[in-house]
Amino acid sequence: MSITKERKTEIIQEYRRTDADTGSPEVQVAMLTHRINELTMHLSTHQKDHASRRGLLMLVSRRRRLLDYLRRQNQDSYLAIIGRLSLRK
Repeated sequence: MSITKERKTEIIQEYRRTDADTGSPEVQVAMLTHRINELTMHLSTHQKDHASRRGLLMLVSRRRRLLDYLRRQNQDSYLAIIGRLSLRK
């Protein structure tokens, strides 16, 4: 269920702002979205895994806070990232 080093590097390459960027809100949202999607798949087969469900809710909350921050700071970047990740507003 954890993210592999190769996949993490691919996500960073795809969503970074500059060459040295690894921690911008866009990258963080993309990483969280990947982890959320994996946990959602896991919970579709393991319905009674309540510990993972709690972790999923915490990840969704963290992503929501990052998206709210991004919307306040840079509206264009916010719209671009939710479009690329196919997220609802």
